[in-house]
Amino acid sequence: MNTVLLTIILVPIIEIYLFIKIGSQIGAFNTISLIFITAVIGVIYARYEGLNTMRSGFSQLIKNELPAYEIISGAAIAFASLLLIIPGFATDVLGFLLIFPLTRKLIFGKLSKKFKSKTTTKKPYIEGEFEDIKDDDDRKL
Repeated sequence: MNTVLLTIILVPIIEIYLFIKIGSQIGAFNTISLIFITAVIGVIYARYEGLNTMRSGFSQLIKNELPAYEIISGAAIAFASLLLIIPGFATDVLGFLLIFPLTRKLIFGKLSKKFKSKTTTKKPYIEGEFEDIKDDDDRKL
């Protein structure tokens, strides 16, 4: 079965189950309040982390370096913000894991090891010499 279809089916089922379980323990009003509070706190913290990531990316650009980690981190923060806005406890947990820099680095470390092991083949290169040819030279092609 396609993983996207499976995710579309399973995520709402898990969220409804968690709503029922947590709502029966702490009450309906407290459950709804908790969902709103986590969404607001998550979006505020995502904005803060997003600005920090942009600042770090600009400093990398000033050093004339490619801000690869910052680009991936910014995309993860945007996805985490989306997860925090969606009502639910499971999506909130995943969103908070992606927003915090420590857990984000751990997740990226695991994923990068997984992808690096698949792409360990080195591409061959060709060595050669070159010679600059002036415009007034007779050896032009």
